Order: sequence, then structure tokens, then C-alpha cells
Amino acid sequence: MITPLVIETPRLKIRWLGVGDTAFIYTLVNDPTWIRYIGDKHVSNLEDAKTYIETGPVEMYRNLGFGLNHVSLKQDGTPIGICGLLKRETLADVEIGFALLPGFRSQGYAFEAATAVLEHGCAWLEISRIVAILTPDNLASRKLLGKLGFEFESSFKKEPNSDTLDLYVFNG
Repeated sequence: MITPLVIETPRLKIRWLGVGDTAFIYTLVNDPTWIRYIGDKHVSNLEDAKTYIETGPVEMYRNLGFGLNHVSLKQDGTPIGICGLLKRETLADVEIGFALLPGFRSQGYAFEAATAVLEHGCAWLEISRIVAILTPDNLASRKLLGKLGFEFESSFKKEPNSDTLDLYVFNG
């Protein structure tokens, strides 16, 4: 049996998502910045959010032992975003993903959470290469990836008529 993840940093608690996080996920995935840079997940109500959690992160935890995680303030438990590792069928490598609610951006939380997730991925999961993909105009994420030690590797298209994405690599 897989032990659920719990990581604590100086300011944050990082844990697996569960169906109790349905309202939070509904809010996060419908944030305009999420939709612009990550995409519309078609989560239009709380039932959709529950399904998103169950068929995405929870299924990935079951199959791989990792996935996107709930990030909250350690002080009072306020949910602020997600950060974790995921495996997409379209990428050969494990990918890091992160997103914060608007009121918690530009305060170092994403860096703190991503640093902890990378350390966990490299040390405990023994993943030596972790990638990140983003749209070229996502300047905030590009800046964060640089600060975390990721390096630009290439630009690519998932499909011939799709937008160009940038691939960044972290070699742990």
C-alpha cells in the first residue's frame, strides 16, 4: 500500500488531493490564468471538480505513487494552490506542474512548494530528469523554472496545428 504524501516546508503543507478539496479545485481550475496557461478542464460544477480529482490526481497516486498535490498555508490550512509531479502520455519524462490562486502569487510560495516537490521526486522517488512545459508567453512560470534550476531544452508542438510549447529540464 502506498503511503499518502505529506511534506511540510517552513510556510506550507503539501499533501495529496482528495474529494474534500472539490470546491477549492473548482475555483482554481476556473481561474482565468489557469485557463490561459494550462487550459480549460471543463470543470463547470462541483461534480465535475470531484471527477477531475478522482480521475486525475487520485488515479495517478494509485498508479504511480505521485501526482498533483494540494498546497496550503501551514499556519491556518488555507488552500493556496497545487504543485506536484505528473506523467502524461504525450511526454517521455515526469513533469512538474504548479498553479496558485491569484492572492498567493508573487510571494515565493510556488518556489517553496516546487523546491520541496523536486527534492521529493529526486531523493525519494529517484527521478533523475523532470521536465516542465509552458507556453512561451508564460513569463512568471519561465522565471520560476529558471530560479529552480530548469534549463530550456526545446520548443515543440503536441500536434501539427497546436500552439508551440517550451520544454524545460531539471536534472536532479
